[in-house]
Amino acid sequence: MSAIISGPPNSVKVRVFRISAVTDPDTGKPGKSIELVQVKQQRQQNFFGGAMGAGGENDLVRNILSQFQSMGLPIGPNPAGSPKLNLFLSESEYDLLGVRFEVNEVYDMILKDGTIRFSKPSEGV
Repeated sequence: MSAIISGPPNSVKVRVFRISAVTDPDTGKPGKSIELVQVKQQRQQNFFGGAMGAGGENDLVRNILSQFQSMGLPIGPNPAGSPKLNLFLSESEYDLLGVRFEVNEVYDMILKDGTIRFSKPSEGV
């Protein structure tokens, strides 16, 4: 079972899963779609059951699978994590947000007094 990684109070750790260019259907202006997923702590699993022999081979396969996942390919059960928030922002709104999202970056999404704020976590994930 996975446990949610903790951060500051009133926060959820999220990872940028995908950033896409979009066009606002009402205005025709360019914008961005930013998909954030909840980060969960992964327990070490030997999903090869030791059949591959040396640990180095297992690490190599895990690294390759991780690279496929980072490219957005669905590998395993729900590799993206739990969907948490989709932002649809115009270019000017994205600039006003003041956060430059990059795919696979992790943020603390802090919910307080009717606001949502993003900050880089102070500890590793």
